[in-house]
Amino acid sequence: MAFTPRGGRGGGGDRGGRGGGMRGGRGGGMRGGGDRGGRGGGRGGFGDRGGRGGGRGAPRGGRGAPRGRGAPRGGRGGAGAKGGQRVVIEPHRHPGVFVARGKEDLLVTKNLTPGEAVYGEKRISIDTPAPISNDAATNGETTPTTTKTEYRVWNPFRSKLAAGILGGLEEIFMKPGSKVLYLGAASGTSVSHVADIVGPTGTVFAVEFSHRSGRDLINMATHRTNVIPIIEDARHPLKYRMLVSMVDCIFADVAQPDQARIVGLNAHQFLKVGGGVVVSVKANCIDSTAPAEQVFAREVVKLREERIKPKEQLTLEPFERDHAMVVGVYNRSS
Repeated sequence: MAFTPRGGRGGGGDRGGRGGGMRGGRGGGMRGGGDRGGRGGGRGGFGDRGGRGGGRGAPRGGRGAPRGRGAPRGGRGGAGAKGGQRVVIEPHRHPGVFVARGKEDLLVTKNLTPGEAVYGEKRISIDTPAPISNDAATNGETTPTTTKTEYRVWNPFRSKLAAGILGGLEEIFMKPGSKVLYLGAASGTSVSHVADIVGPTGTVFAVEFSHRSGRDLINMATHRTNVIPIIEDARHPLKYRMLVSMVDCIFADVAQPDQARIVGLNAHQFLKVGGGVVVSVKANCIDSTAPAEQVFAREVVKLREERIKPKEQLTLEPFERDHAMVVGVYNRSS
């Protein structure tokens, strides 16, 4: 097969080889003219063939035009999944979590503060018919009014909890009205979604040690009144014992070698008997020399020593590398 448009080093066609076709050898008849015309004709000057970055890069749009990082995903803060009429919101089996079924299925939570994005995530507005009140019915008004409900897309690549839910966690111990102690809250990306799940009747106690991340966490908490930001070391739960009540669930993403001990200290202090523990384990942060499976098994043993009975373990593989989610139930008496 002769690659006609591009030509080969010695093939025929327009360009011709070193001595064939219309170029005609190094001293042939049509060297100065013709289609290729000397050393800088059709090919020269980076013409038809495109040379370094000419035609070759154009249709593909260079590095990252159509394929670029974030282009199809809606960029930084796009209102995102358009066509509210075509998107159907279905409740997930975990209360407070929803699935948006449309062109692509998305994990979403109901926005506690409609109209505001926390980290530039997509938002989906759905028209829901409001029930007709008794007063309106007596006045003869039968046309139902619609109210807009806003949902925020939960990106599993930015939240370990979302990755775990998509991976198929049986239980997350968070539902509307729950009290959650969140260790390792960082800037509040996942915390904002947990705040959406527990709703206005629940509370999220978000503990973060870094002051830089804590600034963003506090800014987020000014709009979400059910989040209580605590800028303190999770190794010392007694320092914030006056701020935290007894909680239904502890979520931990602290990425420290003594993570199991930190979770145990907080569980003994704040977690109800029979409360849930959800721990995100990053193998590299605990022991970078051992295989990930060994690290996870050791962490499960340590959690047992802290009177946390493991129920399930799940890798976060498509979304996070060498991460696992361990879910357990706390029993005060061993």
